[in-house]
Amino acid sequence: MELLTRDDFRNGVFKRDRYLCVNCGSPGIDSHHIMERRLWPDGGYYIDNGATVCEPCHIQAEMTNISCETLREKAGIKQVLLPPHLYSDQRYDKWGNPIMPNGERLRGELSDDESVKKVLEHVTYSSYIKYPRTYHLPWSPGCTENDRIMPDITCFADKEVVVTTKMDGENTTMYRDHIHARSIDSGNHPSRNRVKAIWGSIAHEIPEEYRVCGENLFAKHSIAYDNLSGYFEVFSVWNKLTCLSWSETEEWAGLLGLPIVPLLYKGVWDKDLIHSFYKEGMEGYVVRLASSFPYGKFRFSVGKYVRANHVQTHGHWMRQEIVPNRLKA
Repeated sequence: MELLTRDDFRNGVFKRDRYLCVNCGSPGIDSHHIMERRLWPDGGYYIDNGATVCEPCHIQAEMTNISCETLREKAGIKQVLLPPHLYSDQRYDKWGNPIMPNGERLRGELSDDESVKKVLEHVTYSSYIKYPRTYHLPWSPGCTENDRIMPDITCFADKEVVVTTKMDGENTTMYRDHIHARSIDSGNHPSRNRVKAIWGSIAHEIPEEYRVCGENLFAKHSIAYDNLSGYFEVFSVWNKLTCLSWSETEEWAGLLGLPIVPLLYKGVWDKDLIHSFYKEGMEGYVVRLASSFPYGKFRFSVGKYVRANHVQTHGHWMRQEIVPNRLKA
């Protein structure tokens, strides 16, 4: 799909829709971005990301009372275009807020923006948040066609970063009142029972609106561990939509009695040095800013290196016999 200029986008959308509002048939006034342009790294001026609307319908579309799916259908758009960091198997509203099968919305990266809060003041969000997609570093050999690569690593230049071991486990989030895997509605599985028990013992100590993210390492996936510090290792702590700094993450992990993922380096960004951190037998490593950062800047603040062919070795581990990893003696 060709990226257009702003004027070509407007003219192309109007022409395709015959200058009529796709929703009600009135004369078209605006070329509406189906997915908000601020979600796109390039502005999202693609003809299949636009729909002609009249003024009343434009307001309703901005408020998400007219869904993205409805606009695409009425404009005859067959291809669903999403910003590259969003997931193709997830439904979203215009502002990038995930919509669950039950209609409940999760907070997206723009939900804290004042203009978005104003237009969506009628929306009630879930108190749970899906962990965002982590982009691959440009030299990561494990990147597949379904993954995304950081287009620009200058976001790390001259800044203090933290490099940690990428553990071969299941991304898990703990709140005061809930625990889930990457999917908010993840169900039960025997491999999750031990970490659920850990959460049950500390949940009352997690502050309201905080969440603790880490790896569930109880079951072997592709790599067997025999010297773990714990079956749940922390890699980030969040206060609402802010990822806390690494020093605050270490502090909270200590207060909760939880180990953190193994630390490889903390210091000023050094690409050549960081290149050397991967060793045979590792899943990979993760680089993040040592400072705090907002949810909306995640893809410019965290990157990962993953070993080659890691997808082929994962298989459907949840359907296999559970083989527990081992803790330190």
